[in-house]
Amino acid sequence: MSFFKIDLVKLYRVLSILNKEIIGFFSSLAAYISMAVFLLVTGLFLWVFPDSSILDYGYAGLDSFFIVVPYLFMFLIPAITMRSLAEEQKDGTFELLATRPLSDWQIVLGKFLASLLIVILTLVPTLIYYISVYQLGITKGNIDTGAVIGSYLGLILLGGVFTSIGLFTSSLGKNQIIAFTLSVFLCFLSFSAFDSISTLIIFQNFENSISALGINQHYQSVSRGVLDSRDFIYFLSFAGLFLLFTKTVLGARKW
Repeated sequence: MSFFKIDLVKLYRVLSILNKEIIGFFSSLAAYISMAVFLLVTGLFLWVFPDSSILDYGYAGLDSFFIVVPYLFMFLIPAITMRSLAEEQKDGTFELLATRPLSDWQIVLGKFLASLLIVILTLVPTLIYYISVYQLGITKGNIDTGAVIGSYLGLILLGGVFTSIGLFTSSLGKNQIIAFTLSVFLCFLSFSAFDSISTLIIFQNFENSISALGINQHYQSVSRGVLDSRDFIYFLSFAGLFLLFTKTVLGARKW
């Protein structure tokens, strides 16, 4: 019973951090602008731009949406996370946070879950795209719902990885712009770099192994509706590694 009570206390502390982050984010006009721009750009790619428009594809699917969103995430998520710890350090409130009965892990998890929840809330309005395609097909409902569910799950997992990267870069200093820029670079590197490296002639015998190190291959696998435990382990391990880096940075700043 005492162990259960201790867990409840820890959970409450994490949720208090989460609640503070959510309120702080949505009290900023920049938050609404970032989310609105994301929805506008995805809408343009899905319905307007000729190279990716559903109307020009001739079949009911959200392929173009799930192709472009990871690249938009590379900018949206760093914009969400850049203030998480950098602003605390700039304003001098991190010292106050560190003196409260909170462990480093509780701080990290609270901020991580808050940022990931914001990412998920940003994705929720895009379900209207699925409903539209479902209704507009020549045969109503002629869309691979299983693949759509897998793709959204892939986006959430990808969002978790990018969020952990953004949180880590935000912990490195007080400058939010530097945190944003570094996060964009690391997100792009982790998503695309391994695929590019694997195409080099000197690595042609190891192409599949090198590609498997990058996020894109695992994201594509989940997006096809193939729910392989190895992909889940990969995403969770990747996110956990950067959360550990963040916790280590926070612990070092206390000394």
